[in-house]
Amino acid sequence: MTRPVIGVSVSRRSGWRIFPLIALNIFIAGGWARRWSPGYRQPDIGEVDGLVIGGGDDISPDLYGGRLITSARLDHDRDALERRLVQEANAAGMPVLGICRGSQMMNVALGGTLHQDAYGTYTASDRRWTVLPRKIVHLVPDTLLADLTGPEPMTVNALHSQAVDRLGAGLRVAARDRGGMIQAIERVSDPFAIGVQWHPEHLFYARRQQALFRALVRAARAHADKRAQLAAVQADS
Repeated sequence: MTRPVIGVSVSRRSGWRIFPLIALNIFIAGGWARRWSPGYRQPDIGEVDGLVIGGGDDISPDLYGGRLITSARLDHDRDALERRLVQEANAAGMPVLGICRGSQMMNVALGGTLHQDAYGTYTASDRRWTVLPRKIVHLVPDTLLADLTGPEPMTVNALHSQAVDRLGAGLRVAARDRGGMIQAIERVSDPFAIGVQWHPEHLFYARRQQALFRALVRAARAHADKRAQLAAVQADS
């Protein structure tokens, strides 16, 4: 069976160490990963079957009407690239997985906003900064995320200072922490799109985290098959 190709957008600064982890998870799930970042390779959504938006720097508040924080590290080129990719994938019916910043970008690209100081807003939330699973999140019942991973509380890692505030168009909350902070979002309907605030690529040994990448690859394969069938019909007409 042909492996679907997944475009993976990562930071130009840390992509060299993050992309291999994401690529490993995609390979285990049955797909191939293609690295994208500003200045590295010209992304073309038509050349892939699915999309991952990885973690990294804060998103510029210019994209959602936030306030400028001079201490934040921003990458405007990456912001523009990933916003375009999310919107194009959405229009094409292509599956998307957002990881940490990627989840936030999914929300912003669809018209949502962010809490720029997430733990200042949610003071009851457990503040963690580790790639190890030390934070408990609670899944919302009857969501795709709960269906994929099981509805029980999940122990995850956390490396973020911002979080989703107002939801973008067509999105709903899929998980929160005990303080109420949004920890996962998903599209209400097709195309498949899930954004998680944690980093499942570091938890490749965990069955419930593997389920996210398996679902992405499965949706990407279905998208590729649908595109091939459409091309065949157009060729015959």
